[in-house]
Amino acid sequence: MSAQPIAAVILAAGQGTRMKSTKHKVLHPLAGQPMLFHLLDSLSAANVTRRVVIVGAVGEQVEKAVTGRGVEIAWQREQLGTAHAALQAKETLADHDGIVLVCFGDTPLLSADTVARLTARLDEADRPAVAVLGFRPADAAAYGRIIADDAGNIAKMVEYKDASAEERAVNLCNSGVTAVRSADLWALLERVGNDNAAGEYYLPDIVMLAIADGRGAVVIETAADEVAGINSRAELAAVEGAWQAKRRARAMADGVTLIAPETVFFAHDTQLGRDVTVEPNVVFGPGVTIADNVTIHAFSHLEGATVASKADVGPYARLRPGAVLGEGSRVGNFVEVKNTTLGVGAKANHLTYLGDASVGANVNIGAGTITCNYDGFFKYRTEIGEGAFIGSNSALVAPVRIGDGALVAAGSVVTRDVEADALALVRAERADHPGWAKRFRHKQAALKAAKK
Repeated sequence: MSAQPIAAVILAAGQGTRMKSTKHKVLHPLAGQPMLFHLLDSLSAANVTRRVVIVGAVGEQVEKAVTGRGVEIAWQREQLGTAHAALQAKETLADHDGIVLVCFGDTPLLSADTVARLTARLDEADRPAVAVLGFRPADAAAYGRIIADDAGNIAKMVEYKDASAEERAVNLCNSGVTAVRSADLWALLERVGNDNAAGEYYLPDIVMLAIADGRGAVVIETAADEVAGINSRAELAAVEGAWQAKRRARAMADGVTLIAPETVFFAHDTQLGRDVTVEPNVVFGPGVTIADNVTIHAFSHLEGATVASKADVGPYARLRPGAVLGEGSRVGNFVEVKNTTLGVGAKANHLTYLGDASVGANVNIGAGTITCNYDGFFKYRTEIGEGAFIGSNSALVAPVRIGDGALVAAGSVVTRDVEADALALVRAERADHPGWAKRFRHKQAALKAAKK
């Protein structure tokens, strides 16, 4: 890692027209968070002290999204190319004395290790002026090419549109990620011209300018998938697929059993303990922490939830933000839990909604029970004490408290607190009317016949 302070200039001013979206391209989610945030996290992990995002079209969306993340914004009002875009950070970084890393907001998988290797290359004995990140894709397609020797010293960089047939045959490609000392960068960018097939100011041209000045330029390489750019929804899906495959492999290597790995989807921050078993078709949204020895059964969806050891979830369960399941607790099929804590050993086995509630240890929630937590204007809490038993098809109308050891009879609508160890039985008195149903059927059948 470079001993010099590092600032990053993140280019995100493009129109992103291939996404066919009103949302800015870099805000489209990858593993549950905007792709830009993946890059910002990697830069932070690499000790990048300042991060400037260059925005243009619908840049207000990006500016709003990064509020509170320690990110600075600079505007590129005209889309004149990548060199012009990077130059827009000059004023913002006027007081920065160190290395500037130029990278792209739609390349979310750039790792902290690669950033460290690239920036540290500028500190080596040969003191190159520019360090460029290269890669060798399976299909070089229309990427810009890097012509370099075996030591990584660059002789030439050329855009595909301007490359000769011989240059196009080279498979070392330019990712666009570039590291330059701030003392060199701005002067180089200001000298870039636009005498090329596209009439744009290209960032790679600073390499040729540095070489012409007698300064060295070098390339270091990384894997192609790390610098995969995302310009369309199909490319986003491909990168998501690659990310998920790696995350699944890591989970299994860390001691998680995935019954059908290809059907399980993780978020960027999913945390799983050891000896966790995840059955097929489980989706983890952001903010999920699973302790050791937990089983997540098939077709469950978890987001913003914390699950303690030996708990059992699903199948077909939904844990929403604020769900906290205690040790040995059980949430069964077609149970939804939101902003609710289940105590140790508490059970809601099936067909239940628990919202804005606290459920004590060893409580049993019968099938069809709901906490009525919303009156159309405000949310209210339900508290269920330890050892209570809630009979099937009960409605607990919040705000309400069920005391320790209390029993709510099946089919009850509870609107008042129930004291500890009491029985709450809330049903209308049964009344039988012999023969009524038969007389009703005969009457209705006669009315229907009369209308024919």
